[in-house]
Amino acid sequence: MVISMLLSQRYLFDIPSEIIYLNTAFMSPLLNSVVKAIAKGTQAKANPWKIKTHNFYEDVEKARSFFSKIVNVQSDTIAIIPSAAYGIETAAKNLSCSVQKNIVILENQFPSNVYPWFRIAKEKNVNIRKIPNDSNDLTASIIEYLDDSCDIVALPNVVWTTGQIIDLVRVKKKCDLVNAALVLDLTQSVGAMTTNLKKIKPDFAVVANYKWMLGPYATAFLYVDKKYHKGQPLEEGWITRRKSHNFANLTHYTDQYQAGAVRFDMGERTNFSLLPGVVSALEQLLKWEIKKIESTLKKQTDYLAVKLKNIGLEVLSETQRSPHFLSAELPTDANPDILQILESHGIYLSIRSNSLRITPHLWNNYDELDFFASKLSRII
Repeated sequence: MVISMLLSQRYLFDIPSEIIYLNTAFMSPLLNSVVKAIAKGTQAKANPWKIKTHNFYEDVEKARSFFSKIVNVQSDTIAIIPSAAYGIETAAKNLSCSVQKNIVILENQFPSNVYPWFRIAKEKNVNIRKIPNDSNDLTASIIEYLDDSCDIVALPNVVWTTGQIIDLVRVKKKCDLVNAALVLDLTQSVGAMTTNLKKIKPDFAVVANYKWMLGPYATAFLYVDKKYHKGQPLEEGWITRRKSHNFANLTHYTDQYQAGAVRFDMGERTNFSLLPGVVSALEQLLKWEIKKIESTLKKQTDYLAVKLKNIGLEVLSETQRSPHFLSAELPTDANPDILQILESHGIYLSIRSNSLRITPHLWNNYDELDFFASKLSRII
């Protein structure tokens, strides 16, 4: 099936013409519509006499519903949280790990999906098993490492430093065989590539909004499999309890939560400034369609991969890398000021693990990619 490409969407962002921003994996610019939604929400908070009870719930449920469509699950499996770290900590609180068993992570995994497991390992006398991520087939390496000694497997979909992609459906099948829980940090994939959690079936999955979701900082989502819907939230909040809509009766205390993953929502989830921005970003992603975003970004990274190989840089093969992500290993004698020099030409990207991390988006065009490759060839 041929998937249509999206034209440049730069006009929807406030990006100066002289800026070539190739750093979505670090942080995305905000859509103009998101900025306006945040401003409108902030103004609402400035006039609290205009805020009614229903305002505490409407954007929350819109966000929950829109995000559930992006990852193809029911909305009652989604919680509103402030960060990926918060979601991973929630998972850690609700999963068991037996003495001397293993928690599996990747080497050099992003810290949010590492530190909670270090703590659990120390508290419960379990082991951390680190999988090297230098394999030509990272998925196969992970599957090979998983056995009956593993209780928890904590992984990304896309490696944050290199863009290596992991086939989570295959990994989940092996997890089921060895009876291990699967916890995912999907921050570097959801919003840029098709993600079907109904097919993957993780136990928990987190997504921070400030990268490929094009949303504001300090906002995120948590997917919780239904078997944990009676679990323990990090916070003993009031707004997630049954009958909390009735503000007059909040002192009629109850141990009962609202149904589904709502119990895992953060306190003050109704952020009147940020949440409208989250909703606006989700609306735009759904309008574009994730499959079209993925197809468009893949064409960009494929094009740039050829350019980089032509100037002597090593890039991951098309089968190894995610469609929206490109890394190019720098030679040992590369100019140490490469980022500063590129920035002097208005080009912004990152270096991670001695590789350029190049992550374009719909605001980029091919003239920019050509300009970047040309400047890079003269620097390295």
